[in-house]
Amino acid sequence: MRVCHLSSVHRQEDPRIFHKECHTLANAGYEVFLITKGKTYDKKGVHLIGIENTANSRLQRMLGTTKKLYQKALEIDADVYHAHDPELLPVLLKLKKRGKRTIFDSHENTIATIDERTYLPKPVRKVASILYSKYQTYACRKMDAIVTATPNITELFQNMGCKRVIDLCNFPLLDSFNLPDYRSRTLAFAGGINRQWNHERIIDAMETVDNVQYKLCGFADASYLETLKTRSAWEKVDFLGSLPFEQVAETLRQSAVGMALLTPGGNTDWENGNMANTKIFEEMMAGLPVICTDFKRWKQFIEKYDCGICVDPGDVDQISAAITELINDPAKAERMGRNSRKAVEAEFNWGHEEEKLIHLYRELEGEQNNG
Repeated sequence: MRVCHLSSVHRQEDPRIFHKECHTLANAGYEVFLITKGKTYDKKGVHLIGIENTANSRLQRMLGTTKKLYQKALEIDADVYHAHDPELLPVLLKLKKRGKRTIFDSHENTIATIDERTYLPKPVRKVASILYSKYQTYACRKMDAIVTATPNITELFQNMGCKRVIDLCNFPLLDSFNLPDYRSRTLAFAGGINRQWNHERIIDAMETVDNVQYKLCGFADASYLETLKTRSAWEKVDFLGSLPFEQVAETLRQSAVGMALLTPGGNTDWENGNMANTKIFEEMMAGLPVICTDFKRWKQFIEKYDCGICVDPGDVDQISAAITELINDPAKAERMGRNSRKAVEAEFNWGHEEEKLIHLYRELEGEQNNG
């Protein structure tokens, strides 16, 4: 069966789309194509098809890039099309009309993200949210399957009346394990340097902790980075910028504690939290104890495995106390860190999720063969 994944937003070798989903399907024996902006080449058994990126705005991307992507999708003539962006729902509907099987992969709660776009006036957000919600319900009910990144979004689509919904949590691919340096007095974070991860509060919390460093790596929002540089404890931050995957892994191994202080919001299922944010699981896979948001879902597995400390991400005193507790007690940090790795090996890794993806495609293949 020929399979084609589509994205107009994500980079070509996106961890979830390329390294996990496409590679899994290629290993399972499917002929897999991935159409994105970029170059054309083969890797890991996947045919990556690049389209020219001439879009200078969101509107141009949604119109021009999407049109090119649809044309390329028709050329491939796949049996199943699997799209990863909300703006590609119209493409999936067109392909569905041509008799193709279609899957929409919802990485986040798009309705909630529209509501949280503060750069738009509230009335505009409200109208956009309602209109998108109605269209998403209409389109997704016509899909052969919906894939989500966390159980609470699965429930959202089930409540819409979608006929087949599965969650593929964005857990990490297991790699080799080298013990971190729990005596390094170093905190680490690798990911988006933006307000939702509360870096300013982490930096403020370090003011009262002696001899501590915060290794911060990832793409930074320029204005937010300037704000961080005004904090009095900025001198304790080692800002590394965006790093290759291998260097990120090495940075985590050189650290003692992982930070995952995500702000609650609609896309996190508010105080419940979701399982789609990969940062906490990547830090746990590296063998780090984590200081994380006290989401209900996160607190359950943190307490179950005794692998970190949950705090209110808006409370600098709680964050400071947690940092002090782990940084000043390397033995405790190591015990919790080893438990973090055990949790990922036992439960929070892609190996468990890929079985659900293969099962879904086997079902679609069976339906195709049976006419």
